[in-house]
This record gives sequence, C-alpha cells and structure tokens, in this order.
Amino acid sequence: MADEGVDRDDTAAEEPSQAGAVGPGRTGPGRTGPGQTGPGQTGPGQTGPGTVRPGGRTARVRAAVLDAAGDLLAEAGFDRLDLAEVARRADVGKTTVYRRWGTPAGLVADLLADMAEQSLPRTETGSLDGDLRANAALVARTLADPRQGPLFRAVIAAAGTDPRAAEALHRFYAVRVAQWAPCVEQAVERGELPADTDPEEVIRAVSAPLYYRLLTTPAPLDAEAADRAAAAAAAAARAGVFVRVDLSRGR
Repeated sequence: MADEGVDRDDTAAEEPSQAGAVGPGRTGPGRTGPGQTGPGQTGPGQTGPGTVRPGGRTARVRAAVLDAAGDLLAEAGFDRLDLAEVARRADVGKTTVYRRWGTPAGLVADLLADMAEQSLPRTETGSLDGDLRANAALVARTLADPRQGPLFRAVIAAAGTDPRAAEALHRFYAVRVAQWAPCVEQAVERGELPADTDPEEVIRAVSAPLYYRLLTTPAPLDAEAADRAAAAAAAAARAGVFVRVDLSRGR
C-alpha cells in the first residue's frame, strides 16, 4: 500500500492532538481495562517494525497509533485495517505510520506486544483451583469486553490468512501462558498435581473452552463459564492428563 504524498514526516515533531487522545472507559494501549494494567510487564522481544520502545513524544505517538488501530480492528476487522485511516484517527502523519509499522500485520504485531506488556500479572491464591479460577475469570472478562472481544476475534481471523499476524498472535499467547505457568509449577511442588505435569498445557486448557465459546456460539462468557473451564482443567491435571510422556520409552 503506497503512501500518497509526504506529510509531517518528522516523528519527534508529531504530537497526537485531542482527537487522538484516550477516551474514557475504553481499553487499549496505555489504558487499563480487562486483562490490562500499567507498563512494566515482560513482553515478547521483537525487532520488526513498530517494536521499538521509545519515550517522550515518540511514545505518545505510538500510543495514539496503537489506540486507533485497536479501535479500527474492533470496529471493522483486519481486512479494513488501513494505515492511512489509522493515521487520521491518531492525528499523526501517514508517513510516520508507514515508515514505522510498514503493513497492517506489522501494526497488529506491535499492538499485541503492547497488550502483552500491559496484561495483569498472575494472581497467586495459594491453591491450584484458586489460581486457575483467577486465570479463567481474567480471560473471560477480557473476551467479554465490548472492545477487547471484537478485537481478539479480528486478530484471530487475521492469523488464519496472514503469516505475520499469526506469528504476532503466537508470541502474544506464548507470553501470557508463560506468565501463568508458575501457578501450575507451584501446585506440583505442593503435591496437588503429578510430577512432570506440563504447566503450559494446563494453562492452555483453561482458556481453550472460553475461546471456543467466543468464536462458535452466542452464549455469554460469564462467571459460570469461567469457573467451569477452570474446574475442568484442574480435574484433568489431577488425573494426569497433562503429564509429559516420553515417547522414546518402550521402543
């Protein structure tokens, strides 16, 4: 997609105006909401377009652009994620957006990296059941959010057709799963689960039915659905379903 004309190419001189500022009660880059908190969480390491973690004015431009990109994704989906429209909504120069992010997939990659950084830290309740319920509740709240739910649906749909979007989505979930895996490791140490239980598989099993519900049914993602997903994963883990199997044995 070619940029027609050059406008406000100097990123350092660009400041998003009030039109690109954060609106109240919305979630996205630099804002709090379901599954999000302030910066400081560990995110995936990236070196592609839009992955620099700048400060000052450049950081404000990035936040405004990612905010606008998230809004457009939630409203119209990945197919209509137009960089020129994102620049217009963020009130920054088109050249800056094209130069820093390059493609819609590059923009999605940075948006997901930002979301991973801002995700709420793992809850520690002292028990496997409590920890998995906390994880399920966080996932359900995020997917049920009026903005975040459509945004995730759009990114998941994009991952099915765009390799870069798929790679960004995989990185995002790798970070989130790794952040919650220690609660399973602690359960093993407490004797709640069999030795050699795969922590990441347990965490994936918690959120899998919630995403399936989001994508395949109109049923609500409520507390009951979250508790059921957590209970099912905990029961399977206790039964040894997620114990790592050495396939070389018996050969």
